[in-house]
Amino acid sequence: MNHIKTVLITGATGGLGRSIANDFYEKEFHLILTGTNDFKLDELRSKFDRNTKVIKCNLAKISEINDLSDKIKPSSVDILINNAGITKDNLFLRMKDQDWDEVLNVNLKANYNLCKMVIKEMVKKRWGRIINISSAVAKMGNPGQTNYGASKAAIEGFTRSLALEIASRGITVNAIAPGFIKTEILDSIDPSKLEEMAKNIPIGRIGEPQDIAKLVSFLASDESSYITGQVLHVNGGLTL
Repeated sequence: MNHIKTVLITGATGGLGRSIANDFYEKEFHLILTGTNDFKLDELRSKFDRNTKVIKCNLAKISEINDLSDKIKPSSVDILINNAGITKDNLFLRMKDQDWDEVLNVNLKANYNLCKMVIKEMVKKRWGRIINISSAVAKMGNPGQTNYGASKAAIEGFTRSLALEIASRGITVNAIAPGFIKTEILDSIDPSKLEEMAKNIPIGRIGEPQDIAKLVSFLASDESSYITGQVLHVNGGLTL
């Protein structure tokens, strides 16, 4: 493929999403960025001011995913980065049905709907990249995150099965499972607690968003064409 590729990145207003978007932007890709925070979406419009569409989209609502489809022309999407995710943490005995449903809808069902949106055209083009963002929690578990852990573990199973279905069509499907990464999620944690967390990581530091973005960029490239159905852990050795 010689044309300039288009990449759709969900959850682009978060620290990880912005870093992924920046990496593709610097390489002159066409970008479609989604999120729900109006202020942060405006920031993206200011920062990424060429070859970029910034669209508000609540992935929990199929109607808004359908609206997104109408606005972007799914046939243009060469690379799909399913990065959006939410948490609604609580101990299982206290977890509300709504908190379970919301996390599964955004973290899992939206990925299904977005893949449905773009995959037929990828098959026609016989080229495509789908990269799902999972989490170390899918492997390790975490108290208070049965909903989040279930959604991420499901994404990994989804990744493997979908990869097998479309590998012969020139489309790869992979997942990345980050460990502790310096994003807004960690801002609420006491610095001394972060230091303790870092001590449990063999490499000895909390990850940077770029550690994930660089791998996303590689998996989206032609150089990764022999890698599919994999869950790649990026966590400094936290899980092996």
